[in-house]
Amino acid sequence: MPSSEMAVMGKTIMILRLTGRVLHDAVSFIVFSLLDILDLILCFAFKAVDFIIEAEWKPCYCTSAKEAITSSGKIFVSEQGESKIVCLTSTKLELEEISDTLYTRPSLVSEISRSTVNELKRFKVEDKSSTVTVQSSEKNIKKGTTRSTFTVNSTIVGMLRGKIGGQQLYPIPRWSDCDCKLCTSWTTSSKETLFVRAEGPRDKAKEDVLFVHGFISSSAFWTETLFPNFSNAAKSTYRLFAIDLLGFGRSPKPADSLYTLREHLDMIEQSVLEPYKVKSFHIVAHSLGCILALALAVKHPGSVKSLTLLAPPYYKVPKGVPATQHVMKQVAPRRVWPLITFGASIACWYEHITRAVCLVMSKNHRLWEFLTKLVTRNRMKTFLIEGFFCHTHNAAWHTLHNIICGTGSRLDGYLDSVRDHLKCDVNIFHGRNDELIPVECSYNVQQKVPRAKVKVIDNEDHITIVVNRQKVFARELEEIWRGGDRVVN
Repeated sequence: MPSSEMAVMGKTIMILRLTGRVLHDAVSFIVFSLLDILDLILCFAFKAVDFIIEAEWKPCYCTSAKEAITSSGKIFVSEQGESKIVCLTSTKLELEEISDTLYTRPSLVSEISRSTVNELKRFKVEDKSSTVTVQSSEKNIKKGTTRSTFTVNSTIVGMLRGKIGGQQLYPIPRWSDCDCKLCTSWTTSSKETLFVRAEGPRDKAKEDVLFVHGFISSSAFWTETLFPNFSNAAKSTYRLFAIDLLGFGRSPKPADSLYTLREHLDMIEQSVLEPYKVKSFHIVAHSLGCILALALAVKHPGSVKSLTLLAPPYYKVPKGVPATQHVMKQVAPRRVWPLITFGASIACWYEHITRAVCLVMSKNHRLWEFLTKLVTRNRMKTFLIEGFFCHTHNAAWHTLHNIICGTGSRLDGYLDSVRDHLKCDVNIFHGRNDELIPVECSYNVQQKVPRAKVKVIDNEDHITIVVNRQKVFARELEEIWRGGDRVVN
């Protein structure tokens, strides 16, 4: 083919790509502008129905962040410009951060307008011959801690125990949540612990392994794929623990919880590490679970023997950019394609649309599971559907924002601790076709922790990295655990 024809073809392809990008941006703008309006309409609709059924106005984040938080029994405070809630221990009050993405989610139109105004202001400033630089004293404040603590008088502690109702799990589901036996089984239990699927020898186990699933999933993600494919030698050597995270699967779904990082970690410790007397353990985590795995490893640096992370959502945050907002825009860029990105964008940006989705899907999950079984006759797909639907809107909404978005400024510190203070092996797996969390996230982790080994799996995505290769991955994990045992021993 002559060079002139190749040049014309190259230009044609470039024009087609540019045209496609412009059309995609235009369609995305229209769709999400309409969703902004729909979310506002649903806000008033849900308030009316809540009042009719529950005899109270339920605050939401689009109207009043303070009311939405304090209505769950938490005490809302502001420290150094950051939103925090008060957490009570036996002798201390702890200030724990919550993500500002819960209540700071500007509409697409307002965000574009503000960006345009900011750009115009920047051009005007650049045209001036002299500029004035103002440095905020808050930039000099070191952000290394995740919560502040202060000691209080025991009498005050006693008084506040009655004020902070969120310290106990509230068993009553909302009208829009599913009230089936599976979803409410935790309300009849005397123990406030997660659902734990444990396999392996009880007394003669050599090591323990903790499996942490990702967002809107369950322990079945592991127990239906990996557990049946581990070798007999592994089953006789390791105790395997797969948990349903707080708010998901068969675990408690308290209506008054904000599903913060502390709450998730405390429940893992209370449900697995303490009752099973786990002293040292390997961690295998997927997606959102990777954040909890890193936080748990940093909290128990001498106990973790290996870290295996699948598709860790670690995004580098540019200097001067709010970490929580940056992560939310990376995870949910408000684009209609690919579909998984469209779904993530709706889940992140629209509080009331997602509640409507949960009302239709999660509340009626038994119907959808029946239809899935009827149509697919495939057990693997069925358990994925079960994990996807068995949660409440409150759990999914707060976990997404407080864990994935809210830890955007903490992950650097966690990874630094893993690099400097943990001796365990770190292995990372990522599907090359993952359209939800890009492969760059895994390489970002490797840059922070140079000893981490990254393996990118061709032709696999966010889910099939495990589901399509469970036998191979089970063998890979066994090899990792053997290596971790040798390192520690």
